[in-house]
Amino acid sequence: MYEQILFPTDGSDGADVALEHARDIAETYDGTLHILTVLDTTSPHIGMTAAGPASGSTGMIAEEPGMAESGMVGEDHSVQAHLRERAEAIVDAAADAVDTVDTVTAVESGVPHSAILDYAAENDIDLVVMGTHGRTGVGRYLLGSVTEKVVRTSDVPVLTVRLGDGDTE
Repeated sequence: MYEQILFPTDGSDGADVALEHARDIAETYDGTLHILTVLDTTSPHIGMTAAGPASGSTGMIAEEPGMAESGMVGEDHSVQAHLRERAEAIVDAAADAVDTVDTVTAVESGVPHSAILDYAAENDIDLVVMGTHGRTGVGRYLLGSVTEKVVRTSDVPVLTVRLGDGDTE
């Protein structure tokens, strides 16, 4: 039923909670878990929508000596390479955490919800499992929600996992 499961992640604690559900479904159906991170090219900083692994940083600002912030005069293209490395570390860490199932990791660039939907279509995904912060009201509309956009426009079922009260962001 669910042979190809997609888990888009931004490396946050909320995504970790959803990863547990994605792993359980992949184990139950003997499926393959696709772990995806998207480098958000809509950001003026060409950053991720993600937290960097272990750093707590969004990866959107050049934090290391000698690195220029993307978009500045004298831009250093190593920023993009650094962001890609962080994204690869996020998907690799998620794959290591679910070593009981077959995994495929990927890092894509683009508009996050569109890149997720494109990946799902290109890889015959049967189910998408995503975390959500559970924002409501004006906060949800002002910040936008990648998960909400995927839910509204996906051709395949989407399981959303809300960050629980005992969990941290």
